[in-house]
Amino acid sequence: MPFDVYATLPVLAAGVFLVAAGFVGARTADTLPRNAWLVPAFLAAAFLAWSVFTVAVEGPLGFWPNHTRDAWGNQVWFDLLLAVGAAYALVARDARRLGMQPLAWLALIACTGSIGLFAMLARWMFLRQRATVA
Repeated sequence: MPFDVYATLPVLAAGVFLVAAGFVGARTADTLPRNAWLVPAFLAAAFLAWSVFTVAVEGPLGFWPNHTRDAWGNQVWFDLLLAVGAAYALVARDARRLGMQPLAWLALIACTGSIGLFAMLARWMFLRQRATVA
């Protein structure tokens, strides 16, 4: 049986997610480690690279048939919108306080999904760290 990258990557991603979420959930300090903003910045860049590959292979709207095919496709679409919307809502007010333009970031998020969200989180975390140090 040949190695199936498309079947393996989701399992690998779930494992990384669980380890990272466990680490974050176990933290007792209210402050983030120095330069923690590099993590979402790296994730945005890595996911952007994967997305460029995917768009090149499948086309720019290749995701849409997956979300309109059946109830599970709808459920995944709703889940993505709810998760990204919740994260944006939690960050937007403080981002504005730090000098970011939340509506501009929302436009990026609407066009790129998690890529824009993680870029926004990286910038927000960077500005919070800089404000704490100052």
